[in-house]
Amino acid sequence: MRCPVNVASQRRVLCVFPAYTPSFGTFAHAYRLMRGVRAFMLPQGLLLIAAYLPESWSVRFIDENIAPAREPDFAWADVVMVSGMHVQRPQIHDIAARAKAAGKVTVLGGASVSGAPEHYAEFDYLHIGEIGDGTDRLIACLDNSVARPPAQQRFESAQRLPLHDFPPPAYHLIRLEHYLLGSLQFSSGCPYRCEFCDIPALYGRQPRLKTPAQITAELDAMVAHRGHPPVVYFVDDNFIGNRKAAREMLPHLIAWQRARNYPLQFACEATLNIAKQTEILALMRQAQFLTVFVGIETPEIDALKAMRKEHNAALPMFEAIATLNRYGLEVTSGIILGLDTDTADTEARLKAFIDRSQVPILTMNLLQALPRTPLWDRLTREGRLIDDDGLESNVRFLRPYDEVVETWRRCIAYAYEPERLFARFAHQIEATYANRMIPPARGKLTIYNLCAALVLAFNVAFRLGLLADYRRPFWRAAWRAVRRGQIDAALGMGFIAYHLIQFTREALRGKQNASFYSTRERGHGGERQQLLRRSA
Repeated sequence: MRCPVNVASQRRVLCVFPAYTPSFGTFAHAYRLMRGVRAFMLPQGLLLIAAYLPESWSVRFIDENIAPAREPDFAWADVVMVSGMHVQRPQIHDIAARAKAAGKVTVLGGASVSGAPEHYAEFDYLHIGEIGDGTDRLIACLDNSVARPPAQQRFESAQRLPLHDFPPPAYHLIRLEHYLLGSLQFSSGCPYRCEFCDIPALYGRQPRLKTPAQITAELDAMVAHRGHPPVVYFVDDNFIGNRKAAREMLPHLIAWQRARNYPLQFACEATLNIAKQTEILALMRQAQFLTVFVGIETPEIDALKAMRKEHNAALPMFEAIATLNRYGLEVTSGIILGLDTDTADTEARLKAFIDRSQVPILTMNLLQALPRTPLWDRLTREGRLIDDDGLESNVRFLRPYDEVVETWRRCIAYAYEPERLFARFAHQIEATYANRMIPPARGKLTIYNLCAALVLAFNVAFRLGLLADYRRPFWRAAWRAVRRGQIDAALGMGFIAYHLIQFTREALRGKQNASFYSTRERGHGGERQQLLRRSA
């Protein structure tokens, strides 16, 4: 549904999504290998807001991961709306400065401002929380006037709009072919209370749900676009936050895939105890789920207990990973360094975990305390929060800071040494990729997709197979996959490895941040900001 407010005025709304600083998880270095890809994932939240605005209002959408908003865009607008996460905070401030220079009224919503509104004093209106009655009051206010208010005003939703009333995101406002991944939300919220996570405080512990009909309708809207991303990521905080709902939705997704000859593949994030839900795993396999991101965080059981993540130990960790692999699901693992429980042995244990688990992609971050988390509250009481832009984290670690950062450097160097990385991929060929269901290819056989595949194949073969100093381990893994008929897997390995190896080498030279949540500008992040300022 759209906003129920009866508006009397015509408004022009410029929605601007801020750029991300490069990280292990965005694969930005490898976009050059693909046709047309210029950004990581569809910005689901701001596209939803764009769809909810009154139908009579004109909306323009700009994702600054693709191109910056320019002076004519700001001149066109009556209102500039922005949304983002904590990691995008510098870019959010930059957009506000450009909008204010153009004399435009500014609105900020999303996860970051909902968690820490005090960081955004320069915005005229703050939208706190999710879509709901606060959103409607904000729209009514903007309908009445787009003059900048004398003081900042805040609108907070007390009554959230049920997910089953959410409109489909405004996919028509963007070019889907520019994105590596599509995005889709089925549920919101997570029942667990991990110490470092702000999801329960922001979205609740009782997952709220969309209907299966909404999910398939949004997928229909996505695949209607030429060049849509071939993989769609369920952005749910925990895909099995409500196991019963996930189990009931998946047959609808399978039926949708079969009826359209499997045009898409899927990925999601979930807690590691999903390995106990073998009925759900079997359905995910049939629906063409390929990857599950799991916040493993640490292989040390005592550390999991300290961060309130005992559910990761519901099964023996390596057994759980092997179970997911048997259902064709490749595991991507989140890892945190700088925990209070870290010791001199943590590095060796993490390296042993990397070798034994055979998880190819590990997004290793330094601990960062986010507002509205139990970790933030505890560290505030202990006087251990730091506000220093020169540091990689806002946490005063119990171990020496330089030692923690050097441990991170040694661990990423170990994990992404090319021989070791491609050996883990080679393991996946037999342990995971061979267990995937092979659907009919007719849903993907379009001229656009064939051209995109040829471009990727040429670039992988040229840049990795010919130019790279790690071409030998690449070819060993790639030929092993090709002999099994896993051509997609061979190309995927090349694409991912190209980014991971290049990012690691830059990080080891001090050109990348040690935390995805760090707002410290360096390397490509700083270059992005300079580009935006020159273009404004």
